[in-house]
Amino acid sequence: MSATRLLRQQWLATKFTQPLKRWNSTAAGLQASALKINKADTLKPLVPNQDLVFGQTFTDHMVTIEWNADKGWDAPEIIPHGKLCLDPSATVFHYAAECFEGMKAYKDKDGKIRLFRPDMNMARMNRSAHRIALPNFEGEEFLKVISEYLKLDQRWIPNERGYSLYLRPTMIGTQPTLGVTAPNKALLFVIGSPVGPYYKTGFAAVSLKATTEYVRAWPRGTGDSKIGGNYAVGLLPQLLAAKKGFQQNLWLFGDDHQLTEVGAMNLFILWKNAQGETELVTPPLDGAILPGVTRDSILSLAREWGEFKVSERKLTMPELRDAVKENRVKEVFGAGTACIVSPVKMIEYQGEELNIPLDPNDSTSQAGPITKRINKAIMDIQYGEVEHPWSVLVN
Repeated sequence: MSATRLLRQQWLATKFTQPLKRWNSTAAGLQASALKINKADTLKPLVPNQDLVFGQTFTDHMVTIEWNADKGWDAPEIIPHGKLCLDPSATVFHYAAECFEGMKAYKDKDGKIRLFRPDMNMARMNRSAHRIALPNFEGEEFLKVISEYLKLDQRWIPNERGYSLYLRPTMIGTQPTLGVTAPNKALLFVIGSPVGPYYKTGFAAVSLKATTEYVRAWPRGTGDSKIGGNYAVGLLPQLLAAKKGFQQNLWLFGDDHQLTEVGAMNLFILWKNAQGETELVTPPLDGAILPGVTRDSILSLAREWGEFKVSERKLTMPELRDAVKENRVKEVFGAGTACIVSPVKMIEYQGEELNIPLDPNDSTSQAGPITKRINKAIMDIQYGEVEHPWSVLVN
């Protein structure tokens, strides 16, 4: 590895794990000790696990924390889940001043609440906020507030493996102005939604459309930040792909059709590379790709196993196409918080269907052995089946 590439990887790792400082060092920081709790008078009925649809059921309460540039962060509040009241001129509506996170809370076999690598979510959200001129916050303090919220609404965290409480921390600019400027007011909030498998088909292989007509992100843009604008640009291509029977887009970039992401997931390929090595490879964090928590976890686990080469490097769709035709591709999957891993069975590229090898002995998921192994290894940690520092108990 070149010295330049090594330094860049070290910089990206530091950037991902260390929260940025607040704008105004004299303003109040976010303090969990100031938390106020206003419990709901009436609790909603729980929804059976088998009836849960991803992101459509919400818990009894939510977290809200207001910020302004002069005073800093107000006292955090846990209030009944309800609507927000915003001025129609709020900057979030006109200039997309919004970022968010996706994380999950789990219950282990003893009924204890667990979070999976929440420090990485806090760091990434701080970086996303900084990128669009929203304020930063103290990640450890915010996690304390989230923990109190989880304890209050813990009846909504499913006990069954494969189910969890999806958490959506969100920050929006609330300053009432039509001027294109950094907001001087913001709202940080958290809502929770009990969920099961992300896809209706469960842990089953999906088909992708390699997209050349549209671009999700570009170097030095905002592709490495988790902001709403990144997802809005993918809605139309997703609709068009769905009409043709594909579950997701495979985003390509540049004249050479570089591989980037799968829908809202990171992309992984297990293959025999051009040198004949068995390699698990994913596109590099070049500023256009979201540094996923699941992505980092998969790379770390695979490197610990030490059974095959693990790489982060530039790949193109023509390279993948040729490898499929030469029978060098073993498995392809997407990875993200919502789905953990999503096996891929087919990619359509320039009118040609490229079939990815599947497990003929598994009629349910058809996922390959490494995809299944990764999925199980991460879930074992998430549900506390395996003791690991990534699994954080909510005391």
